[in-house]
Amino acid sequence: MANKEGNLKLVVAGLLLGILMAAMDNTIVATAMGTIVADLGGFDKFVWVTGSYMVAVMAGMPIYGKLSDMYGRKRFFIFGLLVFLLGSALCGLAQSMEQLIAFRVIQGIGGGALMPIAFTIVFDLFPPEKRGKMTGLLGAVFGTSSVLGPLLGAFITDAISWHWVFYINVPIGIASFYLIFRYYKESLEHREQKIDWWGAITLVIAVVSLMFALELGGKTYAWDSTQIVSLFTIFTVFFIVFFAVEQKASEPIISFWMFKKRLFATSQILGFLYGSTFIILAVFIPIFVQAVYGGSASQAGLVLTPMMLGSVAGSMIGGIFQARTSFRNLMIISVISYFTGMYLLSGMTPDTTRMMLTLFMIIVGFGMGFSFSLLPAASINKMEFRYRGSANSTNAFLRSLGMTLGVAIFGSIQNRIFTDKLMENFKGFGGGAGAGLPKFDPQKIFQASERAHIPPEVLNGLIHAMSDSITTVFTYALFPIAISAVFVILMGNERVEKSKQPKQEAQK
Repeated sequence: MANKEGNLKLVVAGLLLGILMAAMDNTIVATAMGTIVADLGGFDKFVWVTGSYMVAVMAGMPIYGKLSDMYGRKRFFIFGLLVFLLGSALCGLAQSMEQLIAFRVIQGIGGGALMPIAFTIVFDLFPPEKRGKMTGLLGAVFGTSSVLGPLLGAFITDAISWHWVFYINVPIGIASFYLIFRYYKESLEHREQKIDWWGAITLVIAVVSLMFALELGGKTYAWDSTQIVSLFTIFTVFFIVFFAVEQKASEPIISFWMFKKRLFATSQILGFLYGSTFIILAVFIPIFVQAVYGGSASQAGLVLTPMMLGSVAGSMIGGIFQARTSFRNLMIISVISYFTGMYLLSGMTPDTTRMMLTLFMIIVGFGMGFSFSLLPAASINKMEFRYRGSANSTNAFLRSLGMTLGVAIFGSIQNRIFTDKLMENFKGFGGGAGAGLPKFDPQKIFQASERAHIPPEVLNGLIHAMSDSITTVFTYALFPIAISAVFVILMGNERVEKSKQPKQEAQK
């Protein structure tokens, strides 16, 4: 018995390492991007470094989930891990921006398997009454790694080199591979199913088109340009085709019948809404600290620590108590804390103290953290063994889709408001409407050495424009969180299923 319990702990450790890498790679590159561009060039293409990874991850999630239901979790988790490590090593060796983008696609193809399958393995290994604690732990690692990424990326880039932002995955991944390969003994009882190739192909094309449209729109090309309109058109057409194909497929990639279950359907919507608002905190809070407070890049990354700690606490509490009350009751606590924290952040000004910002971050992180453990658990609750991978990967897919849409939409809002505020603050400056503004590059507000040379009245205008644009984004984020409250109520009173102890629930 002791040996079995020890093996289980080692398997969980391997899963945690896999989640750590996959979640962290969504954000770790962000703070290293300036250095990467300076070394490799390709400033006009750098947006693809993150975009290509997210596209590959999102496109693979539902496919890996279905395949793991058909042929087993272990083989696809290990496959994803090995591909991810290969992509990481190649990214570190990249000699041009084009190579880095291509290698990030390889990395993303592997990364799409890690997080959803890791959560599903936990549900396979542990009975319902023990899953809460374990999913709380996995959710805490996911939340921690997502906000730890920018800080770690800045530290590694400054202390060693940007190449190690990718190389660091290799020792972590090798440890994960050994633990899973050596100690995870999977049940081999899997039902043969047909692979929905048409569903997979149309889904990938639709997702890739949407992600590139969102990544390139408003940056590389105007939103109403032929390129962006064409990408949105391709997405619409292939998504409709995908939906039609899935209705007729005997074994669809995404089983739409699952959405007839109230708890599953509301959990997917909540995953999407929470993802779309969570990501803007990781993006805009460091910008606020660096541009408004005048902090360094490392300080900007470090400011996410309170949110990280809050999310860990929320995730663990949600996991521990999910077997004692309904999912809805816990998510009510989550959405109230999340809304309150975002509301407080939306009221920030350049005069808001660091201590108050820390408090706001803890509150918003605490509310957000519940979703990391509760929504995957709710998605898979009372699902048959053979549907768990598909159910979990659907939730991970929609959360990632929300994050990508959130960055694109809220990023465009912030950029537009910042530009408008600059014109308003500098109206009449230098003898005309913004006449003197071109002499001052707004990007210099991020550089401590340059801020000292900006005239006080100009610096004050830049700071207030940046502050107003970011807090307005947080104000807009209150709307999807308020909508989330409605779907939390609609979750119903369903609780974690009672243990039936089927043979595939516990590790032999």
